[in-house]
Amino acid sequence: MSKIRSNRIGEQMKKELGDIIGRKLKDPRVGFVTVTGVEVTGDLQQATVYISVFGDDAQKEQTLRGLAKASGFIRTEIGKRIRLRKTPEISFKFDESIEYGSRIETLLTDIKGSDEE
Repeated sequence: MSKIRSNRIGEQMKKELGDIIGRKLKDPRVGFVTVTGVEVTGDLQQATVYISVFGDDAQKEQTLRGLAKASGFIRTEIGKRIRLRKTPEISFKFDESIEYGSRIETLLTDIKGSDEE
């Protein structure tokens, strides 16, 4: 039962985080960020937010630093928008699945191109 609830809260947090990061956050270090997923623990104490950032590695690191610095503000905003007894601690991680998928697609295209020759 708690897994269903944590998934539901994760989806709600994903929606709200997209809005908060896109509209409310004024940190110049935070560039174009997409929230790709949120994993919430069963006891609703911690949340891992997976993000995708448009830019090079330096911009990604700056964005991660900016989000880590603003995590208190983000947590407060989440607490106002989602009615929970305790708002989960938020940590940010890069979502590597998009880059991984892009790499696999490139490899498959290369293989197909070499087969046609």
